[in-house]
Amino acid sequence: MDEKILRAAADWWTRLRDPDGAGATMEQWLEWTGEDERHLEAFERVTELGNRLGTLDEATRRQFARDFARPADVPRRWLPLAAAASAVLALAGGYLAWSGLGVDTAPQTYVSAVAQNRNITLPDGSTVALGGASTLAMRFSHGERRVELAGGEAFFQVVHNPQRPFVVAAGNVSIRDVGTAFDVRRTGQRVTIAVTQGRVQIADHDAAPGSHAAGKGSLEAVAGQLVSYDPSTSAMSIGSITPEQATAWRSDRLEFIDEPLGVVIANVNRYSTRPVRIADAGLETLTYTGTIKTGAIDSWLGALPQVFPLRVSEDAHQVTLAKPEHK
Repeated sequence: MDEKILRAAADWWTRLRDPDGAGATMEQWLEWTGEDERHLEAFERVTELGNRLGTLDEATRRQFARDFARPADVPRRWLPLAAAASAVLALAGGYLAWSGLGVDTAPQTYVSAVAQNRNITLPDGSTVALGGASTLAMRFSHGERRVELAGGEAFFQVVHNPQRPFVVAAGNVSIRDVGTAFDVRRTGQRVTIAVTQGRVQIADHDAAPGSHAAGKGSLEAVAGQLVSYDPSTSAMSIGSITPEQATAWRSDRLEFIDEPLGVVIANVNRYSTRPVRIADAGLETLTYTGTIKTGAIDSWLGALPQVFPLRVSEDAHQVTLAKPEHK
């Protein structure tokens, strides 16, 4: 890989981890990664290298730097990565000490547009795939890495660090990583969590003490499990789900299993060019199971009267679902 790109990636790696850095840094980094597919690849390699260096003591890091400072001792095919390693050590030596102390980072907010997914790399190397029309806020403190999903959907692949737990807050529910990859979807106060790897600890902060047996309080979910939180009952139910179903939205498919039509439509609206509105509240509680292709939402809406007792009307600005007219 080109040495210049690797050095630039090392510079971005350090700037993104500067607790005093401006919020615009992330947007600038996204522009840089979008210029050339090699940029993101280089950044990922440098991130992995930086994470490994962060686990070394100071004496070992110094020896590492001395070894890479002697190009004659490094095989030619490793020269670009050796240059990046030296750049990381030179640029990020202060950061590695800082991260070991777990100093607070500046808050960051990430927003995606309707029908536009977005990939994000967090300061600790964890990655987030953010679904369409979603909002995520991040704040890493001394003892905790916390993000809040204000709305929409996100898939997390977490770099595990038991000294600084990774917690996702979504309404009344919090999800704590235990070496994990998992998906979180928030629709109003309704939350679903699909675990694709490892396990998570899920807590309902509004549950009364001693209410665990009623599906309230807290529970642990493992890979292959789907946890749904219903705000009307403050209860959590557990089902099963495949990794392909959990992340289908990343392949332009929305998957729903026994969910209220009101929730389905709210998520369809995150990918629809025209807002869909339910005119009669009674329709919102109808239960839907199925797959919706984000590129064929109009076709799905057109077929909906074959599944539910409703009618679909539309104009240039919106689509309306209503109860059938009685003749």
